[in-house]
Amino acid sequence: MPFDPPGPDGSPPPPTATGISRRLVLLFALTCGVSVSSLYVLQPVLEEIRTDFSVSTSTAALVVTAAQFGYAIGLLLLVPLGDLWNRKVLAPSMMAASAVSLLLSGLAPGFGALFVASLLVGVSAATAQIVVPWSSSLALPSDRGRVVGVVMSGLLLGILLARVVSGAIAEVGGWRAVLFVGAALMAILAVVVYLLVPADRTRPPQAYGALLASVGRMIATEAMLRQRMALGFLTMFGFSAMWTSIAFLLSGSRGERFSYSEAMIGAFALAGVAGAVAAPMFGKLADRGHLRGATTGAWVITVAGWLLLAWPGTPLAALLVGLVVFDFGVQASQLSNQSAIYSLSPDARSRVTTAYMVTYFAGAVAGSVASGYAYDAGGWNLLCIIGVGSAVAGLLLWAGIDRWNGRVTRPR
Repeated sequence: MPFDPPGPDGSPPPPTATGISRRLVLLFALTCGVSVSSLYVLQPVLEEIRTDFSVSTSTAALVVTAAQFGYAIGLLLLVPLGDLWNRKVLAPSMMAASAVSLLLSGLAPGFGALFVASLLVGVSAATAQIVVPWSSSLALPSDRGRVVGVVMSGLLLGILLARVVSGAIAEVGGWRAVLFVGAALMAILAVVVYLLVPADRTRPPQAYGALLASVGRMIATEAMLRQRMALGFLTMFGFSAMWTSIAFLLSGSRGERFSYSEAMIGAFALAGVAGAVAAPMFGKLADRGHLRGATTGAWVITVAGWLLLAWPGTPLAALLVGLVVFDFGVQASQLSNQSAIYSLSPDARSRVTTAYMVTYFAGAVAGSVASGYAYDAGGWNLLCIIGVGSAVAGLLLWAGIDRWNGRVTRPR
């Protein structure tokens, strides 16, 4: 499919009356992917970090927790500014801050310094969630699901490929080299985005405190937002728990039959790329009015993925297929949630994103913490029991929500 023609200065063309341009959608997808990747680059090298700093498995996993907790802070305090400030300035500024934070992480002399720097990396990585509602605001309502699907594909690819690239770099230069390369990429992309992205539209002035307070009012008044927040928590809990612990499984830290290098561990993330490829398809289902069915299907697929990952004996084939199915379900669930919440107030999509994504990444923090302790206590089998339970809980919660919504909207 050809790109729209560039502007006279060579920049991506601005949105037209027909909606956001394809070229700008792809640029947004790239920005999302690179920004969010900094949250996950250390997952494949947790064993190396554990050994380097002489800490326990559960302590090493706290590096991931710190980044995710920082991300939640960025979502809460910085993402709402997307409804107030010029995103053309806000997004590159946060990307530059991310580059500095990654550099500090790579220079960390001890685990405590790495923990603090990882927290700052997470705060600045919230750039991705400024871009997603931005793309939704520029898209036509009839095309919003597809646009968000493409941008979310970039985000998921960033999450998955971060592990692949991280493992390959660590194999050659160690875990610190991963962070130095990430810092350089973020610095370059910050400049590119500032130079190429069209200026954002002007917004009416609003006090920062009132802006944050309005997030709470939205949560209190929008039942559908609260419902999707709860589903998002469970989605990210399982996703974070699985991807945090799989590095320990594949490295054979508890004597498992696997004993892969960092590069091989990172390469396992390629199995989840199918989820990113499927994202636009689920967006189209939402655009065509099949959001309920898409949500149900997403949770059924997620449960099936966990069952494959929990296959007795953890055969390699079941593990690989399980990763494909699991990531497919998680991405479909995420997209169905965002298609739903972006149908709310058009002028408050950054704040809607804040409400949803803070809960979403609270699930990530809970999942990474739980996975570290679960793996210490019972290994991969206990982790999978918890994962299956969280996915079944999500499916049952959605069934209850769907039934409740039907009763509320059914004529009497």
